[in-house]
Amino acid sequence: MNQPHIVLIVADNLGWGELGCYGGGALRGAPTPRIDQLAREGLLLQNFNVESDCVPTRSALMTGRHPIRTGCLQSVPPGLPQGLTRWEMTLPQLLAERGYASAHFGKWHLGDIQGRFPSDRGFDEWYGIPRTTDESQFTSTLGYDPAVADLPYIMQGLRGQPSENVKLYDLESRRGIDAELVQKATQFMRREHAGGRRFFLYLPLVHLHFPTLPHHDFAGRTGAGDFADAMVEMDYRVGQIIDEVERMGIAEETIFIFCSDNGPEFRAPYRGTAGPWSGTYHTAMEGSLRVPFIARWPGRIAPGRVSNEIVHVTDLLPTLAAITGGTVPTDRPIDGVDQGPFLFGQQDKSLREGFLFHIKNDLRAVKWRDWKLHYYWEPEVNEGKGKLESPYLFNLTRDPKEETDVLVHNTWVLGPMLRMVRAFHESCQRHPNTPPGKPD
Repeated sequence: MNQPHIVLIVADNLGWGELGCYGGGALRGAPTPRIDQLAREGLLLQNFNVESDCVPTRSALMTGRHPIRTGCLQSVPPGLPQGLTRWEMTLPQLLAERGYASAHFGKWHLGDIQGRFPSDRGFDEWYGIPRTTDESQFTSTLGYDPAVADLPYIMQGLRGQPSENVKLYDLESRRGIDAELVQKATQFMRREHAGGRRFFLYLPLVHLHFPTLPHHDFAGRTGAGDFADAMVEMDYRVGQIIDEVERMGIAEETIFIFCSDNGPEFRAPYRGTAGPWSGTYHTAMEGSLRVPFIARWPGRIAPGRVSNEIVHVTDLLPTLAAITGGTVPTDRPIDGVDQGPFLFGQQDKSLREGFLFHIKNDLRAVKWRDWKLHYYWEPEVNEGKGKLESPYLFNLTRDPKEETDVLVHNTWVLGPMLRMVRAFHESCQRHPNTPPGKPD
């Protein structure tokens, strides 16, 4: 098959150090054998980079553009214009032009009004939550008043039809939602494969976002608490999708990607780990930027390969577009690059050397090769110094925890980094950024 099926599973708030293949697993009280095996069968990236939290990463994935361009800087209260404007071209829209059926099962967080749900933005169908999982706590919270705060719902929709509420998203629904998502995902794959259509399955799971509560079938499984039980469940759910691909006999016709949307949670008791890296999501530390990424495609991606080359979440759109014979928009800047030659082992080096990292409208850091330049210093959430008078520079190979500023000895590094910054700013002047909350 020239055009592969695409399975893209995105975990929520899964840190770099949680999985067994990244040094966690049993060490965290939660063995992850299915995902570990997936890594042995494909490519594991040690330097896959995302944005600071859920909304900007999902925007970057869907558009191939940095979120400062799309206005998807952070979530806003329900019912207001948020997420992607209809002007943005999304990954499922590009794949639809190549004949793909597409489905979204899970967390969207890129628009919660008619016209901005997944089925409005390129997917043929969807089921899941329009915003985020902490809302599942609302109705169990002391003093909650539905008269002033919207009730959270699990929703569904079909292309060309209004999306609709299915059931209340409360703590009980939160425990069971990933099982539902996987069930719907397997039904979708079977149906489309039986019909002879190429499919794109986007499965943004709810685990491990707080409140990190496992399905009842997994509660108490590890003896290490809810977080570890939820990790084991997540591994099982990924395994269910792997098994279905195998049962259908399409493994060699399917590019299977598993990754996370951002670094680990920082709130107790749901705090995760980024392994050797410092920090959590909502910061510019490596623990925020680096997350797991595994890609398998038997016969195309060599098994057992591990790389520390820089890849960014924006690269997924142009890479998948190229793999399927599609083209990216030419009327707007696309920040991602086609990483096909790197993924398929045609070259050892990534097609990018670095990237800029924003939180909201602030340029927080620049990564280039082994170097990281911080304009703001916030090693822990809400514990920052603000903007630095003189930036900090770290060599991430020699100093993975970003502890020793070495700018005074390596000012030459500012040359290529500042050229990257200047080029991006000039691009934004030529193509003005979309302000957050802009109506369609």
